[in-house]
Amino acid sequence: MSSRYMQPLRTLIQFSFLGFIIWLGLRFYQFVQSVSSGASGSIIARPDGIDGFLPISGLLGAASWVKGGEINSIHPAAVIIFVTAIIISLLLRRSFCSWICPIASLSEWSWKVGYRLFRRNWRLPVWLDNVLRCLKYLLMVIFIYSIAIAMSHDAQLAFIQSDYHKIADVRLMNFFLHISPLALGIISSLLILSFVLRNPFCRYLCPYGALLGLVAMFSPVCVTRNLERCVSCGACSQVCPTYIDVMNKTSVTSPECIACWRCISHCRFNEALTMSVVRRFAMSGFAFATLVVLLFLGGTIIGKMSGHWHSSISLEEYVRLLGK
Repeated sequence: MSSRYMQPLRTLIQFSFLGFIIWLGLRFYQFVQSVSSGASGSIIARPDGIDGFLPISGLLGAASWVKGGEINSIHPAAVIIFVTAIIISLLLRRSFCSWICPIASLSEWSWKVGYRLFRRNWRLPVWLDNVLRCLKYLLMVIFIYSIAIAMSHDAQLAFIQSDYHKIADVRLMNFFLHISPLALGIISSLLILSFVLRNPFCRYLCPYGALLGLVAMFSPVCVTRNLERCVSCGACSQVCPTYIDVMNKTSVTSPECIACWRCISHCRFNEALTMSVVRRFAMSGFAFATLVVLLFLGGTIIGKMSGHWHSSISLEEYVRLLGK
């Protein structure tokens, strides 16, 4: 597959995952409504994939798994999805962010619309951009230290088994259904900024992306520039959503690289850019896209086959917890 078709293919995959995630959200809302109304015999099954909205639960569960040797049964799908995203980043850089994550997809589409409206995307001064990018790493350190390191295994298990954590999914849904003016203002501001800046939340505030970026630095896959073919036109650097100076690099190993293939897709002269394995073997776009999807779906399948997907919270317990 020619690299020029990679962006339409990536957009198709983004829309597919976003559509599925919206369906999950609607099914979960129906589940909560049926449980809350006390409907008998017609309660919709809880979609376990909704745990993907709980990355903190995923981090907590993964840390507990490492310390205790087993995956908890409260929100096991959160752990599976969290670990799967880590594995994808280790193998295929931060492709989870640019191919699967719905927040990143919405942010990307926003700045593309902004570019069409204003014919440009603004960029913060370099010094300010560098300072703000440190925020996501600071948040990452705070979460990892407080949840995965400082918390003892017994404390982790106690929180995992707590009523608060058991319905963390419901609490998150209610947060958006009954959003406070402050939260609405913050989210609205980030959305507005997404039309003029490229991926402001992902770039400055997402601790999940920060972690995936650091893991991706050990990936055997990266964008590689052929010095003999490159004419230094600068198109690759201009289209990079994370402002990496691709044109002046032999290989792109930055944690900011989200493996979106935009630089490769816009390299029209002599195919000077490739996505390479160990900087030697070029990988086709179709193979890369297929691997991203298969790895993510494979994590889900393995989780189901191993019995670490369906939550152990009974329907009766959901009724009790929602009735509080």
